[in-house]
Amino acid sequence: MSLTARIGELSPYLRLMRPELYYMDLTLPASSAILASYLATGGLPELIPFLIAVIGGFAAITSSYVFNDCCDIDIDTINLPGRPLPSSKLSKSSALAYAVFLLVIAGAAAAYLNPESLVTLIIAASVITIYSIFAKRNTFLSFLPVGISYGLVPVGIWLAFDPAGILKGSDGVILPLPAICFGLMICVTDWAFTLGGVSRDVEGDRMKGAPTMPVTFGIPFTARFVTFWWIVGVIASLTIGWSAHLGPVYYAGALTSGLWMLTQCLDFIKHPTPERGGRLFLNGSNYRAIMFGSMILDVVLCIYAGGYTSILW
Repeated sequence: MSLTARIGELSPYLRLMRPELYYMDLTLPASSAILASYLATGGLPELIPFLIAVIGGFAAITSSYVFNDCCDIDIDTINLPGRPLPSSKLSKSSALAYAVFLLVIAGAAAAYLNPESLVTLIIAASVITIYSIFAKRNTFLSFLPVGISYGLVPVGIWLAFDPAGILKGSDGVILPLPAICFGLMICVTDWAFTLGGVSRDVEGDRMKGAPTMPVTFGIPFTARFVTFWWIVGVIASLTIGWSAHLGPVYYAGALTSGLWMLTQCLDFIKHPTPERGGRLFLNGSNYRAIMFGSMILDVVLCIYAGGYTSILW
C-alpha cells in the first residue's frame, strides 16, 4: 500500500497533522533538546522533561498545520481536495478547536519547562498566524514568516534545557552559537521547504488570487530560488557541527543527506512542475529528518564513546 493510501485511512485529526512529516517534526525538538542538554551539562536530558519538550514541540508545529488548513480551505479544494476540510470529513469549527487544543498543549509544555520557552512559542505562533491569515494572500514574500516561525522551534526547545537567564537563572549566556546556528539553519531551509510545497499548490493559489512566488514569478524562477536556500541550509548545517564540536557521524549524515537534497533541487530546476515541487517538499522533510537523526546519534556517541570527539577535535 502506498504512503498516500495509508495516510488516507487515518483519522481526519491525524491527517491534519501531516503524517508524512511526522519523522521530521518529532526529530527536530528531540535533537534540539539533546544537543542543548549535552552542551549545557555534558549529558542527555532527563527523560520526563525531554518527553514533554518533544510532545510540546510537535504540538506547536502541528497546530500551525491545522490552523493553516482552516485558512486555506478554498485553495485546498482545488489543490488537495482529499484533505479533511475540503473533503468535508471534518468541519472548520472542529479543526479550529483542534488547532487551539494543540497550541494549549504546546503552551503548557513550554510553561512547565521554562517561561522563556513560552515567550518564544508565543512569538512563533503569532508570526505563523500572520502568514496564514494575511501574508499568503497579500505578498510573494509570504514564505518569510514561515521560516522565522519554524526557526524559533529549536530556540524555544533549547531554552528549556539551557535557559537564557532573563526569566530563569543560567550561566549568563543568552543563546550559545550552536543554538543560533541551529535556528538559522531551520529558518532558511524552511523558506526553501515551504516554497516547494507552494509550487505544488500554484494552480489553486493562482485561481484564488494568492500572489505566492510561483504565481508571481513562475515555477522555474522559484526552483532556482529554492535551490539557493537549500545550498545555504546545507552549509549552515555544517556550522552547527563546527560550533558544537560534533563528530564524524553527524557530518557524514548531514553531508550525505545534504548532497542528496541538492541533487533533488537540480532535478527541480530541470523539471519545474507543480508535481516535482511537491516531491521536493517531501524530499526536504526527509533530508532534515536524517540530519536530525544523525545529530542525535552523534551526541549519544559524544557522551558515551570515550575519545569519539577527538577524532575531529
